[in-house]
Amino acid sequence: MRVIVLANGEWDSEWGRLELTKEKTDLLICADGGANLAISSGVLPDILLGDLDSITQENLKKCQDVNVQIKKFPSQKDQTDLELAIEYAQAYLESYGTPNDEILLYAAGGKRLDHLQGNIALMLGFAQKGRRIKMIDKTYDAWIMLASEEIVRGHVDQEISLIALSEEAQVSSQGLFYKLDNLTLSQNATRGISNVFTQEEVQIKIFHGNLLIVLIKDLKAQ
Repeated sequence: MRVIVLANGEWDSEWGRLELTKEKTDLLICADGGANLAISSGVLPDILLGDLDSITQENLKKCQDVNVQIKKFPSQKDQTDLELAIEYAQAYLESYGTPNDEILLYAAGGKRLDHLQGNIALMLGFAQKGRRIKMIDKTYDAWIMLASEEIVRGHVDQEISLIALSEEAQVSSQGLFYKLDNLTLSQNATRGISNVFTQEEVQIKIFHGNLLIVLIKDLKAQ
C-alpha cells in the first residue's frame, strides 16, 4: 500500500509531479501548506489536514470545489500539522494496510532546521511503534533503523550515512568502503557520515541503538 504524506518544506514541482504520479497512490495526505506543493505539481490531495494557515485561499477553494476531505485543527495545539498528518496515515495503515507498509514522507526537509529536527524525531517515534517512515527528497532517502539487520540496495560509489540517534549504536556492515565491524557509533561524533558502496547490496546490522540512514541519490542519473 502506498500512502504519502506531503509536508510544506522544499519542493521541486516537476520532480514532485513525477514522484506523486509514478505509481498508484492509495492515499495522499497534505499537511496544510503541503497542498500548495501538491497543486503546483498538478495533483490534488485526498486529505487536507491542519490549521490551514499556510494553504492559499485559491488552493483551499480548489480543494473544496472537488470535495477533498478537509480536517481543520486549531492553530494553538500540541502537535505540528505534520505530526497530525502522520498520525492519520498511521491509523489508515492500521485499518487497511500491513505492518510492513511504509509512510512515504515528502517535502519534510529544508526551510527550517527546527522542523527538520522535529520530523526526524517523529520518524524515530513511529519506528519505535513499528511503523517506518521514509523521508524522500530529490537528493536523498532517509529512514530510521532500530536494532535489526537489513539489505540496502544502491550502486557502487553511492554515498550513504549512518548517524546514531541514540547515545551509542553498535553496528556491523558488509559492502561499504569504510568497514564497520562491530563498531560503536556515537551520537556526538561524525564517524558514520559519507560512507561508500563497494557493491550493489550493503548489509547493515545494528546490535543495539538507533540509526538514521541517509542514502544519497545520484543527481546525474535523474
